[in-house]
Amino acid sequence: MPHPTQLPFVQRSLFQSPTEQCDLRARGSVHEVRTQVGDPAWLVTDHGLVRRLLADDRLGRSHPEPSTAARSGESALFGGPLGNYLSERTDHERMRSLIQPHFTPKQMRAFSPRVEALVDQLLDEVASSAPEADVVSMLATPLPILVICELLGVPYEDRMMFRGWTQAAADTQDRKRSEQGVADLFGYGQDLVAVKRHHPSDDVISRWCTTEGLDDDEIAMLSMALLFAGHETTVMQLGMGVLLLLAHPDQWQILTEEPSSLENAIDEILRAPGKPSGGIPRYARTDLEIGGIAVAQGDLVLLDTGSANHDGNVFEDPERFDIGRPTASAHLSFGHGPRYCIGAPLARLELRTALSGLVRRFPAMRLAVPTEDLEVHRGSLTGGLVELPVTW
Repeated sequence: MPHPTQLPFVQRSLFQSPTEQCDLRARGSVHEVRTQVGDPAWLVTDHGLVRRLLADDRLGRSHPEPSTAARSGESALFGGPLGNYLSERTDHERMRSLIQPHFTPKQMRAFSPRVEALVDQLLDEVASSAPEADVVSMLATPLPILVICELLGVPYEDRMMFRGWTQAAADTQDRKRSEQGVADLFGYGQDLVAVKRHHPSDDVISRWCTTEGLDDDEIAMLSMALLFAGHETTVMQLGMGVLLLLAHPDQWQILTEEPSSLENAIDEILRAPGKPSGGIPRYARTDLEIGGIAVAQGDLVLLDTGSANHDGNVFEDPERFDIGRPTASAHLSFGHGPRYCIGAPLARLELRTALSGLVRRFPAMRLAVPTEDLEVHRGSLTGGLVELPVTW
């Protein structure tokens, strides 16, 4: 009897899926694994199965006995169960009903000119730093923070403080640090809500303060969850997107010559990076069968969207980066079903505006260092590049 595979996978290249992940997917759809903290779990690697299970209400984020539940890591945000087991579905529907009206495609279209102005401002600073700039510190990091601060009504001058807390909260290896980061964020959110109560403005937090049935703690929790989700992942996606394009000059050239290819390029950028994270955690709410495997109530099931995004049955030659890929939009990076990412329209707006601005203003941009010299953040939920030096 083979031993369960130990997570996380080792990623040997920024552009290739981990070898162990590819080997598992080739052997089947569902695999017995041990998580980063040594707990048992089922890893689902097949695109069709991951997609179906993302929308399957027999899986959830809560657990009837949270203290005994298997954990995927030490993060207080995603390492273990979340929410009330008895009311999870109703609570989740309510949360989405409160957040979604502020992040609709229509709202994002109205906000688009402001994002364009912010991108232009940041790209002016990039241009003034010629002949070399760091895309991560000068564009990929500040843009999502500026945008989510403006939408929520969070002071941008507090960014160094709350960025430190979000990075601590995302720690997958040190639970105390992660829990402290979450606590610090929540405390900051409480203070911010108290200010908005007395000095409201035209922002999401102020509007929540006038919403019937929402108390201050719930507003603080929602606000800080959005602050985290609204910038951490987009920082990573934007940095990796620029890297993927510049590391494949033929694809960058296509984008400069055919701006209409940008939308499909964004989907390929969201699909292509190899991800060793181990998947989105879910807990079985009942006994069920997954891919012919009997899964017991309470078992941890990891839905590996990174593996699904490289399933050769859906994406031909999946390790190739191709912004013209006809199936690119089938990626699962934003999830699927009832938990599909609410912030997807905002993330797409930021990626679209930033990448179109870069291509338009810096068509000759290229990497300033070999790709093997680039570093990524380890032990974090979102990962991402430490820096990305470019020249033109």
